[in-house]
Amino acid sequence: MTRNRYADLLRVVAIGGVVYGHWLLVSVTYRDGRLSGLDAVEYVSWGRWVTWLFQVMPIFFLVGGYVNSLSWAGHCARGEHWTWWVRDRAVRLLWPTAAYIVFALAATGVARLAGVPEPELAEAAWLGALHLWFLPVYILLIALTPAMYAAHVRWGFAVPLVMALGVTLVDIGAVGMHIHLLGYADYLLVWGSIHQWGFAWRDGRLTAKRWHLNAMIGVGGATLIVLVATRTFNVDMVGSGNTNPPSIALLAFAAAQAGLVITAEPWVNAWLARPARWNVVRRLNSLVMNVYLWHFVPVLIVAAAFYATGVFPQPAIGTAQWWEWRIIWFVLLTALFIPLLALVTWLERPMLRLPAGVGHSGTWSPGLLGVGILAASLGLARLAISGFAPGGRAPLVPLADFAVGLAAIVLTGRGRPETARRATDEAVDEAV
Repeated sequence: MTRNRYADLLRVVAIGGVVYGHWLLVSVTYRDGRLSGLDAVEYVSWGRWVTWLFQVMPIFFLVGGYVNSLSWAGHCARGEHWTWWVRDRAVRLLWPTAAYIVFALAATGVARLAGVPEPELAEAAWLGALHLWFLPVYILLIALTPAMYAAHVRWGFAVPLVMALGVTLVDIGAVGMHIHLLGYADYLLVWGSIHQWGFAWRDGRLTAKRWHLNAMIGVGGATLIVLVATRTFNVDMVGSGNTNPPSIALLAFAAAQAGLVITAEPWVNAWLARPARWNVVRRLNSLVMNVYLWHFVPVLIVAAAFYATGVFPQPAIGTAQWWEWRIIWFVLLTALFIPLLALVTWLERPMLRLPAGVGHSGTWSPGLLGVGILAASLGLARLAISGFAPGGRAPLVPLADFAVGLAAIVLTGRGRPETARRATDEAVDEAV
């Protein structure tokens, strides 16, 4: 099994889009003694179109499907039990996430003792947990990969097409008939469809004929234009309109985006052929998970240190002065984030040696693994919704869900030796 250098580069570019997109769109304010954040998209007339540039989450799921199918194919070739693979993949995400959660809880505890008002604490703690929504969706897709990859091998493109039809039906119910709870099914249907495209990219089905990619670009782009032009869905690809929950408009956008980025693969791979360039990409790729987890921490630190104290001005969003201060904001956040990231990466080294499982696996392992996946995913989803301090208090139920889920996953038992597992998996991909 060999790494796809272009897939690694896409993941690095995507995380850059996530970080700087979040940093750009969050405009900090401090008024009447309260620190809060505004969505800049709501205040800049053309800002909604900018979200088309910064909506890169489909790339994560596309690349995720690619590397998960590659890893799963190698696992199958070794004749190992599927629970080992799901457990290993999930734990590699959950241990770093657990470290971030512990830090966030400690920070909110210190802020509470320091007398930070409950509304302000709750809002800051919510912002620090908001981005965790990605993890429960991705972990569930990992758990479904053995079944969904088997479906891909048997039925190919029919699988994502049926899922896209499902998205359409769900949106008719959620948007057209106002059955809003239905929309949450799209978290798995939309992101799962994109994950399936990654399977087809990896095994060559998607690139076997040029018209496949052209169809994705053309049909996806045309569908998106119709949906936006008729105002069936919002223009912005970030925010509640198309991502919370995801919609058929986001799926159409993702299809066009995926077609374009995969089309560029041969040219970019030629650029990546130089060892120096590839080494930079490989190093950055190893940091993606930590960058994703920790990139809001500098925002909260700078907001408290410079906005709450009145050091930074608060010009109207979208004005020339606001854009000038955005540059200073970016520079300051980047300068703070680099040493923070280095520290986190150094501190997590002992965690990387933790076992994926303890004890011995048995007939009970699949059931326990399933319970663990569901509990951990539910806990993370609840944290993303409520934050780390709803009402100024620790969210005990979501934390218990996550802790029980992680424990259950680890207790499914060891599979092959840890050194063999790590050597094989690290030859394929990084954490996400």
